Amino acid sequence: MFSFFKKTPVQSFPFSELKRDIHSHLLPGIDDGSPDLETSLNLIKGMQALGFSEFTATPHVMEDMFRNNTESIMQAHGLLQQGLKEAGMEVNVRPAAEYLVDGNFERLLRERTPLLTIYDNWVLFEVSFIQPPIKLKHVIFEMQLQGYQPVFAHPERYSYYYSKKSELEEIHALGCLFQSNLLSFSGYYGPAAQQSAESLAEKGFTTLLGTDLHHERHLLALQDLKMTKGLRKVLDAGK
Repeated sequence: MFSFFKKTPVQSFPFSELKRDIHSHLLPGIDDGSPDLETSLNLIKGMQALGFSEFTATPHVMEDMFRNNTESIMQAHGLLQQGLKEAGMEVNVRPAAEYLVDGNFERLLRERTPLLTIYDNWVLFEVSFIQPPIKLKHVIFEMQLQGYQPVFAHPERYSYYYSKKSELEEIHALGCLFQSNLLSFSGYYGPAAQQSAESLAEKGFTTLLGTDLHHERHLLALQDLKMTKGLRKVLDAGK
Protein backbone atom coordinates (compact mmCIF):
# COMPACT_ATOMS: atom_id res chain seq x y z
CA MET A 1 0.00 0.00 0.00
CA PHE A 2 1.33 3.40 -0.98
CA SER A 3 1.52 6.28 1.46
CA PHE A 4 0.83 9.83 0.31
CA PHE A 5 2.63 11.18 3.37
CA LYS A 6 6.40 10.98 3.31
CA LYS A 7 8.31 11.45 6.54
CA THR A 8 10.87 14.24 6.44
CA PRO A 9 14.23 12.75 7.43
CA VAL A 10 15.59 14.14 10.71
CA GLN A 11 18.80 16.07 10.17
CA SER A 12 21.93 14.79 11.87
CA PHE A 13 23.54 17.27 14.22
CA PRO A 14 26.13 19.46 12.41
CA PHE A 15 29.06 19.28 14.82
CA SER A 16 31.22 21.39 12.52
CA GLU A 17 29.00 24.38 13.32
CA LEU A 18 30.29 24.25 16.89
CA LYS A 19 33.90 23.76 15.79
CA ARG A 20 35.18 23.65 19.40
CA ASP A 21 33.99 21.26 22.08
CA ILE A 22 34.16 23.33 25.26
CA HIS A 23 33.48 20.50 27.74
CA SER A 24 35.29 17.18 27.55
CA HIS A 25 37.33 14.80 29.67
CA LEU A 26 40.15 14.07 27.25
CA LEU A 27 43.23 14.52 29.44
CA PRO A 28 44.73 11.11 30.20
CA GLY A 29 44.61 9.50 33.61
CA ILE A 30 43.44 12.26 35.95
CA ASP A 31 39.67 11.75 36.33
CA ASP A 32 36.88 9.44 35.17
CA GLY A 33 37.49 10.37 31.55
CA SER A 34 40.26 9.02 29.35
CA PRO A 35 42.41 6.55 31.35
CA ASP A 36 45.52 6.81 29.17
CA LEU A 37 47.17 8.62 26.28
CA GLU A 38 46.17 6.05 23.63
CA THR A 39 42.51 6.44 24.56
CA SER A 40 42.79 10.23 24.49
CA LEU A 41 44.22 10.18 20.97
CA ASN A 42 41.54 7.76 19.74
CA LEU A 43 38.76 9.86 21.27
CA ILE A 44 40.12 13.01 19.62
CA LYS A 45 40.29 11.23 16.27
CA GLY A 46 36.68 10.17 16.71
CA MET A 47 35.65 13.72 17.59
CA GLN A 48 37.45 15.08 14.55
CA ALA A 49 35.55 12.59 12.39
CA LEU A 50 32.33 14.06 13.76
CA GLY A 51 33.39 17.58 12.73
CA PHE A 52 35.12 19.07 15.76
CA SER A 53 38.44 20.77 15.12
CA GLU A 54 39.28 22.29 18.53
CA PHE A 55 38.85 21.06 22.08
CA THR A 56 38.74 22.32 25.65
CA ALA A 57 39.70 19.69 28.20
CA THR A 58 37.77 20.09 31.45
CA PRO A 59 38.87 17.47 33.98
CA HIS A 60 36.95 17.28 37.24
CA VAL A 61 38.27 19.17 40.26
CA MET A 62 36.62 17.58 43.29
CA GLU A 63 37.65 17.72 46.93
CA ASP A 64 36.75 14.11 47.77
CA MET A 65 37.42 12.30 44.49
CA PHE A 66 39.54 14.01 41.85
CA ARG A 67 41.88 16.34 43.67
CA ASN A 68 43.21 18.00 40.58
CA ASN A 69 44.80 21.41 40.51
CA THR A 70 46.49 23.58 37.90
CA GLU A 71 49.73 21.60 38.24
CA SER A 72 48.18 18.15 37.70
CA ILE A 73 46.04 19.42 34.84
CA MET A 74 48.93 21.12 33.07
CA GLN A 75 51.06 17.99 33.51
CA ALA A 76 48.37 15.82 31.88
CA HIS A 77 47.91 18.43 29.15
CA GLY A 78 51.64 18.36 28.43
CA LEU A 79 51.53 14.57 28.11
CA LEU A 80 48.64 14.85 25.66
CA GLN A 81 50.38 17.57 23.65
CA GLN A 82 53.50 15.41 23.34
CA GLY A 83 51.41 12.45 22.26
CA LEU A 84 49.61 14.52 19.65
CA LYS A 85 52.93 15.77 18.30
CA GLU A 86 54.39 12.27 18.05
CA ALA A 87 51.23 11.09 16.30
CA GLY A 88 51.48 13.93 13.78
CA MET A 89 48.16 15.41 14.90
CA GLU A 90 47.95 19.18 14.85
CA VAL A 91 45.11 19.78 17.29
CA ASN A 92 44.37 22.74 19.54
CA VAL A 93 43.46 21.49 23.05
CA ARG A 94 42.90 24.14 25.71
CA PRO A 95 43.55 23.06 29.32
CA ALA A 96 40.71 24.07 31.65
CA ALA A 97 38.64 22.45 34.40
CA GLU A 98 35.17 21.55 35.59
CA TYR A 99 35.04 22.71 39.20
CA LEU A 100 32.64 21.10 41.65
CA VAL A 101 31.16 23.68 44.02
CA ASP A 102 32.48 22.20 47.26
CA GLY A 103 34.75 23.17 50.15
CA ASN A 104 37.82 23.06 47.93
CA PHE A 105 36.30 25.41 45.36
CA GLU A 106 35.22 27.83 48.07
CA ARG A 107 38.79 27.76 49.39
CA LEU A 108 40.19 28.50 45.93
CA LEU A 109 37.91 31.52 45.70
CA ARG A 110 38.68 32.63 49.24
CA GLU A 111 42.43 32.46 48.57
CA ARG A 112 41.94 34.02 45.15
CA THR A 113 43.76 31.15 43.46
CA PRO A 114 43.71 31.69 39.68
CA LEU A 115 41.13 29.40 38.08
CA LEU A 116 41.47 27.62 34.74
CA THR A 117 38.99 28.97 32.20
CA ILE A 118 37.26 27.42 29.20
CA TYR A 119 37.40 30.73 27.33
CA ASP A 120 38.66 34.17 28.30
CA ASN A 121 37.36 34.58 31.90
CA TRP A 122 34.66 31.87 31.71
CA VAL A 123 34.82 29.28 34.50
CA LEU A 124 32.92 26.00 34.18
CA PHE A 125 31.40 24.65 37.39
CA GLU A 126 29.10 21.82 38.40
CA VAL A 127 27.20 20.94 41.57
CA SER A 128 26.31 17.71 43.35
CA PHE A 129 23.84 15.40 41.61
CA ILE A 130 22.64 14.14 44.99
CA GLN A 131 21.56 17.29 46.79
CA PRO A 132 21.01 20.92 45.82
CA PRO A 133 23.83 23.36 46.59
CA ILE A 134 23.32 25.60 49.60
CA LYS A 135 25.75 28.40 48.79
CA LEU A 136 25.51 28.48 45.00
CA LYS A 137 24.25 32.05 44.68
CA HIS A 138 26.98 33.25 47.03
CA VAL A 139 29.62 31.35 45.03
CA ILE A 140 28.37 32.80 41.74
CA PHE A 141 28.50 36.30 43.21
CA GLU A 142 32.04 35.76 44.51
CA MET A 143 33.17 34.48 41.09
CA GLN A 144 31.76 37.59 39.48
CA LEU A 145 33.46 39.83 42.06
CA GLN A 146 36.77 38.25 41.07
CA GLY A 147 36.16 38.98 37.40
CA TYR A 148 35.01 35.54 36.28
CA GLN A 149 32.02 34.66 34.13
CA PRO A 150 30.32 31.66 35.79
CA VAL A 151 29.26 28.86 33.43
CA PHE A 152 26.87 26.26 34.88
CA ALA A 153 27.62 22.80 33.46
CA HIS A 154 24.65 20.66 32.36
CA PRO A 155 21.91 22.25 34.53
CA GLU A 156 19.39 20.03 32.75
CA ARG A 157 20.76 16.95 34.50
CA TYR A 158 20.04 17.89 38.12
CA SER A 159 16.82 16.10 39.04
CA TYR A 160 16.08 18.29 42.05
CA TYR A 161 15.50 21.23 39.71
CA TYR A 162 12.84 19.42 37.66
CA SER A 163 10.11 20.40 40.11
CA LYS A 164 11.72 23.74 40.91
CA LYS A 165 12.34 25.28 37.51
CA SER A 166 12.12 28.77 38.98
CA GLU A 167 15.41 28.16 40.80
CA LEU A 168 17.23 27.64 37.51
CA GLU A 169 15.60 30.82 36.21
CA GLU A 170 16.92 32.68 39.25
CA ILE A 171 20.43 31.30 38.71
CA HIS A 172 20.33 32.34 35.07
CA ALA A 173 19.08 35.80 36.05
CA LEU A 174 22.17 36.26 38.21
CA GLY A 175 24.22 36.42 35.01
CA CYS A 176 25.29 32.77 34.95
CA LEU A 177 25.70 31.16 31.52
CA PHE A 178 24.23 27.70 30.96
CA GLN A 179 26.09 24.90 29.14
CA SER A 180 24.06 21.85 28.13
CA ASN A 181 25.34 18.45 27.12
CA LEU A 182 24.58 17.50 23.53
CA LEU A 183 23.58 13.99 24.56
CA SER A 184 20.93 15.37 26.91
CA PHE A 185 18.91 16.27 23.80
CA SER A 186 18.97 12.65 22.62
CA GLY A 187 17.59 11.15 25.82
CA TYR A 188 20.93 9.59 26.73
CA TYR A 189 20.52 10.64 30.37
CA GLY A 190 16.81 9.88 30.44
CA PRO A 191 13.58 11.56 29.29
CA ALA A 192 13.46 14.06 32.17
CA ALA A 193 16.91 15.44 31.34
CA GLN A 194 15.95 15.51 27.66
CA GLN A 195 12.81 17.50 28.37
CA SER A 196 14.71 19.89 30.63
CA ALA A 197 17.43 20.44 28.00
CA GLU A 198 14.85 21.26 25.33
CA SER A 199 12.94 23.58 27.65
CA LEU A 200 16.02 25.54 28.72
CA ALA A 201 17.20 25.84 25.13
CA GLU A 202 13.84 26.95 23.73
CA LYS A 203 13.52 29.56 26.49
CA GLY A 204 16.86 30.99 25.39
CA PHE A 205 18.66 30.10 28.62
CA THR A 206 21.27 27.83 27.03
CA THR A 207 24.30 29.61 25.61
CA LEU A 208 26.85 26.81 25.24
CA LEU A 209 26.81 23.21 24.05
CA GLY A 210 29.42 20.59 24.86
CA THR A 211 29.87 16.85 24.66
CA ASP A 212 31.00 16.16 28.24
CA LEU A 213 32.80 13.27 26.54
CA HIS A 214 34.25 10.69 28.93
CA HIS A 215 34.61 7.49 26.92
CA GLU A 216 33.88 5.65 23.68
CA ARG A 217 30.25 5.04 24.62
CA HIS A 218 29.67 8.79 24.55
CA LEU A 219 31.40 8.99 21.19
CA LEU A 220 29.21 6.25 19.71
CA ALA A 221 26.06 7.93 21.05
CA LEU A 222 27.10 11.28 19.56
CA GLN A 223 27.34 9.67 16.13
CA ASP A 224 23.56 9.17 16.22
CA LEU A 225 22.67 12.65 17.53
CA LYS A 226 19.84 14.31 15.61
CA MET A 227 18.91 17.97 15.39
CA THR A 228 16.12 19.23 17.66
CA LYS A 229 14.31 22.56 17.95
CA GLY A 230 16.26 23.39 21.08
CA LEU A 231 19.63 22.59 19.54
CA ARG A 232 18.79 24.64 16.45
CA LYS A 233 17.87 27.62 18.60
CA VAL A 234 21.17 27.50 20.49
CA LEU A 235 23.17 27.21 17.27
CA ASP A 236 21.31 30.08 15.61
CA ALA A 237 21.71 32.31 18.67
CA GLY A 238 25.47 31.77 18.60
CA LYS A 239 25.89 32.92 15.02
